[in-house]
Amino acid sequence: MRPGELIEFKEKGRAITVLTAWDSISSSIVEASGADVVLVGDSLAMTVLGHATTLPVTLEEMLHHAKAVGRGFSLPQKEQPLVVCDLPFLSYQCGEDAAVAAAGKLLKHSPTAAVKLEGAEPEVLSVIERLVRMGIPVMGHLGLTPQSVHRTGYQQQAIDSNSQDNLLKQSQKLEESGCFSIVIEHVPSDIASRIRNELKIPVIGIGAGNNCDGQVRVTADLLGLTSSQPPFSPKLIPGRQLFIDALHNWIKQQHH
Repeated sequence: MRPGELIEFKEKGRAITVLTAWDSISSSIVEASGADVVLVGDSLAMTVLGHATTLPVTLEEMLHHAKAVGRGFSLPQKEQPLVVCDLPFLSYQCGEDAAVAAAGKLLKHSPTAAVKLEGAEPEVLSVIERLVRMGIPVMGHLGLTPQSVHRTGYQQQAIDSNSQDNLLKQSQKLEESGCFSIVIEHVPSDIASRIRNELKIPVIGIGAGNNCDGQVRVTADLLGLTSSQPPFSPKLIPGRQLFIDALHNWIKQQHH
C-alpha cells in the first residue's frame, strides 16, 4: 500500500480503514483484520507506556515500536498495510532540519512509509513542504491535537462557526503543502463533512462523524483493553475483562 492509493480510494468512494499498532502481536492482528493503514501512533505513550499524555514519548521509542510493528507482518510486502508513524512532540516543532532528520530516521530504519504530524501553523506548514520535497509523505492532523493538550485539553474542537471556518482553511493549507491525507479528530460531523467535500485528499475521521473518507481508531480502545475509552470510540468487546477472567481461571486451576 502506498500513500497515493488512499487518494485513489477517495476518488472511487472506497472507505479507508486505519488502526493503530505498537508491537509485532498487535500489527499481525491489524494486518490480518484487513486494515488499509497501520498507524504507529504516539497514543502508545498512553496505551502502552503508561504516560498520562502523548508528550513524553521519544523519537527513539517511536522507532523501536515501528520496527516491532514491521516484524509482525506476514503478507508479501506489496500486500502489507501502509505504515504511518507519528512524529513525536519536539521532533518537528524545532525546525525543518530536525523534522527531516527525525522523519528520515523512521523511514530509513523501519517499515514506516509516511509520517503524521499535528497542526497547520506557518512553522508546521514549512516543515510539511520541506518533508514532501525530500520525498517523505506526510499525513496531517487537525481538530483535537493531543500534543497540544495543555492548551486545548481533550474536549471537542471547532464547535463555533469561526473556528470551523478556520479549521477548513487549515485543512486547505495542509493539502496545498503536500499532505496526502488528513486526520480530523473530535470535531462536529458537519464540519468534517464540509472539509471532506472541499478537499481532494482523504479526510480520515476519529470522533468526527461517519461522513469522512475513512476512519482511524486506537486498536486498544476498540478491543476494550484500556481502562477507559474516549466518548467517540466505544469498545467493541470487553477485552480487558475477558483476558483477566481467562487468566484468573487459569491461575485458579493451577492452585488445585
